[in-house]
Amino acid sequence: MRNEFLFFCYLLESYAAYKNMTASEVLKILDEKELTDFVYGMYEMYHTESINNAYTDIDSLITTGKPAW
Repeated sequence: MRNEFLFFCYLLESYAAYKNMTASEVLKILDEKELTDFVYGMYEMYHTESINNAYTDIDSLITTGKPAW
């Protein structure tokens, strides 16, 4: 499997735990807001920084439709 996909799965699971949700619920929100491809494409940035930065960015994307940074 590609590193991007493995990290995306990890990110979904860890973000879901952080938000006290399931990964399916998070993925549904990302899909509904058409953000899944964007988040998947952020592999280079998300996997090299603190995971909390990814969480902040995803929170901002879901809330405002724009990245936090």
